[in-house]
Amino acid sequence: MSEAGSEAGSGPAPRKVPVLAFEKLSKEFKLGLRLRRVQAVRDVDLEVQQGEIFGYLGPNGAGKTTSMKMAMGLIRPTGGRALIFGESVERPAVRRRVGYLPEHPYFYDYLTGFEILDFYGQLYEMPKKKRHARVDELLTIVGLDHARDRTLRRFSKGMLQRIGIAQAILNDPDLVVLDEPMSGLDPMGRKEVRDIILALKEQGKTVFFSSHILHDIETICDRVAIIINGRVERMGSLGELLTGNAGLVEVVATGASPELLARLEGDGFTAAVAGHGHRLVVEEGGLDPVLRALLDGGATITHVEPMRESLEELFVREAGAHHAE
Repeated sequence: MSEAGSEAGSGPAPRKVPVLAFEKLSKEFKLGLRLRRVQAVRDVDLEVQQGEIFGYLGPNGAGKTTSMKMAMGLIRPTGGRALIFGESVERPAVRRRVGYLPEHPYFYDYLTGFEILDFYGQLYEMPKKKRHARVDELLTIVGLDHARDRTLRRFSKGMLQRIGIAQAILNDPDLVVLDEPMSGLDPMGRKEVRDIILALKEQGKTVFFSSHILHDIETICDRVAIIINGRVERMGSLGELLTGNAGLVEVVATGASPELLARLEGDGFTAAVAGHGHRLVVEEGGLDPVLRALLDGGATITHVEPMRESLEELFVREAGAHHAE
């Protein structure tokens, strides 16, 4: 091989195009009789890669829904741009690869569950046989097979949310954008939606969703972005964002005598009841002597883990800091 060919072959791999990208995305509204300017989204930069579950987190009015509507081409940005697969969502070929559930979907409530999905399938120009098979499959996936012939006006809020999720994945999209998909669902319904999102990831799909339910985001997301007052303040994987808690370690033990616990607490460690055992919070540097004392005292150690803040603690801290400004 020639020297020039060797150099060309050893160059950096081409950069992958993000599935979804915001580049300095901004939106300003003019409200009221005086046309007061409100900056809903401010220079947001983010990238979502193929196969990711990306959580978009923020308080009410933070700019989540506005960002999503700009990404879907429903409203135009006043600055920057949103790209899907490196292109504008206004291109029909791009739209066919996207599924979207708005925060407050509106459906023709005189149609049945089967009819509304069949109607959307016709918009995608799906052949009748394939369309009906797909609708049957989705009604089972979202747990609405029993209501296939019931009109939507007789659906509960949670059932409407499920039919909305079904329409968002009807066309087998490569990117699924869900605005508050857990809204109105009971715990079992939320679990079913989480399972659907995880199944989409297993199929190589990309999911970008917002939620106020922090546990759901913490459970299934690969990365998250926290948007406050229109700006993304934190972004990264949960491992990057949820740092350790000042070098503290949580130890849970069973079978520790009251005398042993009293002696450990006398040495400055705190102990609290945890199920059938006791939970101690120990500084990392003092972990070995505590573990040795517990074992020598006949206790069984069931859990040792560095403490870290939860997503809820991070969110409250970030939101509180900017609320105080």
